[in-house]
Amino acid sequence: MASDLPPGNVPSNLMHRVDRAIRTLRGAVARHSPDVLRRVWNGAGIAVNRRLPSGLLGRSLLIIVLPMLILMAVLTGVFMDRHWAMVTDRLSTAVTRDIGALVAVAEMPLGEQEKQTVLARVAAPLALNVELLPPGQIGRSSVDFVDIVHRMLGEKLATQIHRPFAIRTHDDGQEIEVRLALTDATLRVWFQRSLAYATNWHFFLVWMASTALVLILISVIFIRNQIKPIQRLADAADAIGRGQLAPEFSPSGAREVRKAAHAFIGMRRRIERQIEQRTTMLAGVSHDLRTILTRFKLELALQPEMEESAAMRADVSEMEAMLNAYLDFARGDVDEPAQEVDLDGLLTASARSFDDGRADIGVEASGCQPVVVRPTAFRRLVDNIVSNAVRYGGGHVFIRVEQREGWTSIMVDDDGAGIPDDEREAVFRAFYRRDEARNQDIPGTGLGLSIARDVARSHGGEISLAVSPEGGLRVIVRLPGFRLPG
Repeated sequence: MASDLPPGNVPSNLMHRVDRAIRTLRGAVARHSPDVLRRVWNGAGIAVNRRLPSGLLGRSLLIIVLPMLILMAVLTGVFMDRHWAMVTDRLSTAVTRDIGALVAVAEMPLGEQEKQTVLARVAAPLALNVELLPPGQIGRSSVDFVDIVHRMLGEKLATQIHRPFAIRTHDDGQEIEVRLALTDATLRVWFQRSLAYATNWHFFLVWMASTALVLILISVIFIRNQIKPIQRLADAADAIGRGQLAPEFSPSGAREVRKAAHAFIGMRRRIERQIEQRTTMLAGVSHDLRTILTRFKLELALQPEMEESAAMRADVSEMEAMLNAYLDFARGDVDEPAQEVDLDGLLTASARSFDDGRADIGVEASGCQPVVVRPTAFRRLVDNIVSNAVRYGGGHVFIRVEQREGWTSIMVDDDGAGIPDDEREAVFRAFYRRDEARNQDIPGTGLGLSIARDVARSHGGEISLAVSPEGGLRVIVRLPGFRLPG
């Protein structure tokens, strides 16, 4: 049986097998798990996904940073604790041995002054301060067994010297004092806390955090380089969807991304060939039918003027208009190059072309930024919407433009009867005409809004219907992107 894994790449094949095994295991668990457990698991997954970064860069960094933070926490909680405790234990042992040496000197049969001199000479190289006090001045011990230095130093003094002792802290905990009971005196020793305590533990954290930061920065650079080809592929697909060319696009990045890019290029070429074939066919059909209609017009012009001739000429004109509408609907103008268009001028020109006294048309689009569209197709979209508003409205049409958050919205309002909610999606179907339109003696094919929606979607936008503030119908054309000033 042939394998579905890519040949010649052992790590990739292994990853494919692991992924397939995980999917099989998840499917088996899902089939045999109780419904309550599955619902809880799915709900938890949805809640977590809502709080995760939405972008690939953020999610990839999360995959890298989260394990790194967990590793740092484990190292800090386990290794640092053990290292800190071990170093402090050894330092406390060394200090206890030094104190034991001072105890041995203090027990020597020497004179008081000579004993003080010898103790000072022995303690100086050990970074200890020593003093002999009268017996019975140990005092109360302030040993804090929560403090690691007090705890470990107390344990070492108890196990190595075997004499009554007391431990105190001075100078805000930076100095430790130890008093031990001798035979005929009290030995007082004080020293800096750092002598029995590992004070350089934070260097490890600094190095660990610095290394983690460098690794994260390197990961960001590499991940961004891997994401750029995906973003370029998405931009190219979006440009093709808007009718814009993307000649600079070329496959790059990881093998899977290059494979997707090659598939996209192949799909684009197939679409272009299909469009070219369809355009050639439509051009031939248009030429043949227009030739016949022209012959009809010529024959009617050569005939004597009669009442039937006028009606036939009207029928021929209507057939020609219908033919143009059918060809516009089938062609779609997807091969027209996109360019920057002055939206105010285009809407004003469209309004003027329908200013024949049937409706009062107002335009509010001054100051809006230019948009990048296919001019002929976009003008057809606007004409179809304005034509419907003039034809089926109540006599007033208002066109307004809004641009915000990278989107351009064109709203066409009329004060007509409007369209019921249950028919607002049906009117976008090809050749669909409402009963009111059928009953009126107005030529039409039912393709106006279908063509408009196709043009809007080919630009990456959409058309929707709503209730107009004027009481009639509001048509909203929403297109992505507009050129910012400067």
